[in-house]
Amino acid sequence: MQKNTDPKYWIKPVILILVVLILIFLSRYFGLGQKIAELKDWIRAIGIWGVIVFVVIYAVSTLVGVPTSLLTVIAGSLYGSVIGVIIVSIALTLGAALGFIISRYFAQEAIHNWLKDKEKFHKLENLTQKHGATIVAITRLVPVIPYTLLNYGFGLTKIPFGTYVFWSWLSLLPGTVLYVVGVDVVTKMITEGRVDWGLVALFVFMIALIATLARYVHRLLRH
Repeated sequence: MQKNTDPKYWIKPVILILVVLILIFLSRYFGLGQKIAELKDWIRAIGIWGVIVFVVIYAVSTLVGVPTSLLTVIAGSLYGSVIGVIIVSIALTLGAALGFIISRYFAQEAIHNWLKDKEKFHKLENLTQKHGATIVAITRLVPVIPYTLLNYGFGLTKIPFGTYVFWSWLSLLPGTVLYVVGVDVVTKMITEGRVDWGLVALFVFMIALIATLARYVHRLLRH
């Protein structure tokens, strides 16, 4: 079997490893762990308002197409696995819902003119008419179409709003858990000098789950 040497298959893992090594270096020589701990204390002092502001910033970022990877990292670092997953999941789902509502009820013509020449949008429209919620789940699990474009694109289809929101939330959840838990593991290493093996096990399980789902989804897409 021929090995795949396409850079896109290995560049992200390499970058992730480099980021972890840099964070560990900074934590040991520049007191990064203490600064993160102080920032956590400050966030806790703000209380619910800090969470609300974070969710609003995250949701607005999804509307304008700003990459939210950094915000996900921040959530995992500051709030930990459980609260971090809840916050990011709410923010992602809120962003998806708002994009859908704007597209369907407030800017349908403008967004249709924006997407009408995009081949992926027409494929999305046709597949959604035939398979409905299945296509929402597939396109969320395997991001063959950019997240923001999906939000607006689904608003132009006939899929019910409730069905769209539920399957968007459920299908985005595995990736959310993976990233937030991974960041939480690294943060605990930096701030507390320990490895939470329970979270590591969950992280590995999520990798296996997402890989399995991705293979299944790719088979469906080929079919």
